[in-house]
Amino acid sequence: MRNLMTHISSGSTPVLSVRDLSIALPGSHDRPFAVQNISFDLRPGEILCIIGESGSGKSVTASAVMGLLPAAMKIARGSILFQDRDITTLSEPEMRKLRGRAVSIIFQDPLSALNPLMTIGDQIREVLDTHSVGEPASRAARVVEMLTEVGLPDPLLIQYQYPFRLSGGQRQRVMIAMALALDPDILIADEPTTALDVTTQAQILDLIRKVQERKGMSVMFITHDFGVVAEIADRVIVMEQGHVVEQGDAKQVLRAPEHPYTQKLIAAVPKMRQKDRVRDTEKPVVMQVRGLQKTYRTRSGFLGRMREIKAVNNISFTLRRGETLGIVGESGSGKSSMGKVLMKLTEADGGEIHFQGEDTLKLNEENFRPLRPRIQMIFQDPYASLNPRFTIGQALTVGPIAHRLMTHRDARTRAEDILRMVGLDASAYDRYPHEFSGGQRQRVGIARALMFDPEVIVADEAVSALDVSIQAQVLELLDSIRKERKLAMVFITHDLRVASQICDEILVMHRGDMVEFGPPSQIFQNPQHAYTRALVEAIPGRNAA
Repeated sequence: MRNLMTHISSGSTPVLSVRDLSIALPGSHDRPFAVQNISFDLRPGEILCIIGESGSGKSVTASAVMGLLPAAMKIARGSILFQDRDITTLSEPEMRKLRGRAVSIIFQDPLSALNPLMTIGDQIREVLDTHSVGEPASRAARVVEMLTEVGLPDPLLIQYQYPFRLSGGQRQRVMIAMALALDPDILIADEPTTALDVTTQAQILDLIRKVQERKGMSVMFITHDFGVVAEIADRVIVMEQGHVVEQGDAKQVLRAPEHPYTQKLIAAVPKMRQKDRVRDTEKPVVMQVRGLQKTYRTRSGFLGRMREIKAVNNISFTLRRGETLGIVGESGSGKSSMGKVLMKLTEADGGEIHFQGEDTLKLNEENFRPLRPRIQMIFQDPYASLNPRFTIGQALTVGPIAHRLMTHRDARTRAEDILRMVGLDASAYDRYPHEFSGGQRQRVGIARALMFDPEVIVADEAVSALDVSIQAQVLELLDSIRKERKLAMVFITHDLRVASQICDEILVMHRGDMVEFGPPSQIFQNPQHAYTRALVEAIPGRNAA
């Protein structure tokens, strides 16, 4: 059906035409235009993917179509034609009538886009109220209808829930329900699956594709993941630094990219490793974990029944010097809880963690403090984990100085050396986090962990939010540091392709249990457990022709 629809739409009048569009940036930026002289068409009933790295202009383009550009950005020239109307010339009241009805958007982060003080049902109903669609009874029915259409369980009950009660995938489905409530002609999906695990991502992609086919909508899908492009796209636009550098049929662009930038992006996509690394089983053991347990207990309401969630249930493994253990699984599988327990950021309920001759679970904070520098963490969001009021130098040196491991002068010298090691200039020492890109901030996070010269690094989704080329650079950096310093690493991720590239062994977690353990070749090429097989099958683009 996808090929038939693409064939039909290719000769049709575009539902949206962008012509010579340039959007000016304020003077403090590194270039004058966010997008410059870009032109493309969105055809009836097709899925057009816009792909590029952070700063390429793809999200700015979507904001321009929605009439939601930040105040600092202005359309310098060009047009955006919808049904023979140039929407760049419309007033805000006129644009408000189009949003939701004609053009609708799914945002990247549903938790920040949804109102935490309103129930799910009220937020969908608000869309209908704003556009004066139907009567109260029909609006209530429409809410349940939309929640049912996007596959949420028990719509009659879930409409009364608040966003924090739902999982990431469920919140994204709510965003899709809101976007589709008025049956728009165009749906813009701005990185709607970036932070989701592979099975949830596969479900969301399948949902968008099915709804699009059923309603005959045109979809503008913004992403930096070529696996997603292979899975869902009819046509592709590739953007770099505000320019369209390539566009064409999705299969053609994926199989025979013409522009060097497109070739670089595709080459940077992590591939499933076919052969395992050669391992030395005589390497000394750095950490021994036995029967690890962590249970969370929550109560719904003051008199509600106590619920127990086994986040980590009887997990055991051995970590050797210079090796990387991958912990994979969906959101809620317990992998991040495992990382926090290993770091003693969360107290375990049972088991043993032997490190440097001590069972760290038996140590109180005072006795564990001397060991803490030896186990360091790289967090998922480097911006949130860096104090915006601290310079990079302060962020790197405050820990070692507080632990009395070195003087201020020695700490600065070491910090500048490590900044150079991770690919940053020593001048970064006196700058602030907001002055760096996401990839550069992640390098700062790695540098901060290395300041202590640790034996173990726990990397919690350390590359999940990065563009593919930046991700490849950070993975290469982590691997080179592991080899050079003989570090042991626990690498927590939901990206199985990344895990296969960087890990010596893989531990698969599902609802707190270890369901499979072994080398990457076994886990990804011959999975034994049904859950592991489901994860592998859900890798985006895996079965794309």
